[in-house]
Amino acid sequence: MGFRKLLASMGAGGASVETVLTEANVVPGGVVQGEVRIQGGSVPQQIEGLSVGLQARVEVEGGDHEYKQDIEFHRQRLGGAFEVQAGAVHNVPFGLEIPWETPITTFMGRHLTGMNVGVVTELQIARAVDSGDLDPVNVHPLPAQQAILDAFGSLGFGFRNADLERGHIRGTRQRLPFYQEIEFYAPQQYRGLNQVELTFVADDREMDVILEMDKKPGLFTEGSDSYRAFTVGLSSFQQTDWAAYINQWLSEVGGRRNWF
Repeated sequence: MGFRKLLASMGAGGASVETVLTEANVVPGGVVQGEVRIQGGSVPQQIEGLSVGLQARVEVEGGDHEYKQDIEFHRQRLGGAFEVQAGAVHNVPFGLEIPWETPITTFMGRHLTGMNVGVVTELQIARAVDSGDLDPVNVHPLPAQQAILDAFGSLGFGFRNADLERGHIRGTRQRLPFYQEIEFYAPQQYRGLNQVELTFVADDREMDVILEMDKKPGLFTEGSDSYRAFTVGLSSFQQTDWAAYINQWLSEVGGRRNWF
């Protein structure tokens, strides 16, 4: 079952456009399959360009406040110019490649709160551009990402929220203009800890994993050991017990700070 969104008509008697995603479930590095259907209006029209892209709603810090911004982070042109005859239907199939850094939107069958990622369609006609509504996609974790997310669950951490922040994490392979943070509530056994933030930055071979502790007020002073970054191979992640790894890091920091 696809997602159907009707774009605005291109002027009086103009063509209308419908985008259908035949498969909206995908993983980073995968392909979203779909079709753009252009219904001719009452007169022939020259279509100058047609493209589909990926868009995400991102948090941007500006001065003393934050605001949301829709950022398109990938675009794919679908063929060249063509003419749509009056009343005719023109179907354009597509396979939209999903960048490896695309944020996760779905985990264990549930939509991650705060994620707004999907396909947008752009039609150029008579020097005008019409951008359609967002057709949501369900981006599931890669197996290596799933293993680390499962490790947090096995340690008793609960999902709190996810957001996309504009900016760049220094020292990573990041290429997109934003990154995802997945936030977890800490269980009671980590009594000095409020939450942990997790970020993945992947390519086709490896991914950078960034973990950051968020302390409870007054329990310890900020320090470099509350932040950890490491690299995981997408084909070798099974060699590590991730629950033990995360627990060891938390326990080491907590022990030094005397808050566990």
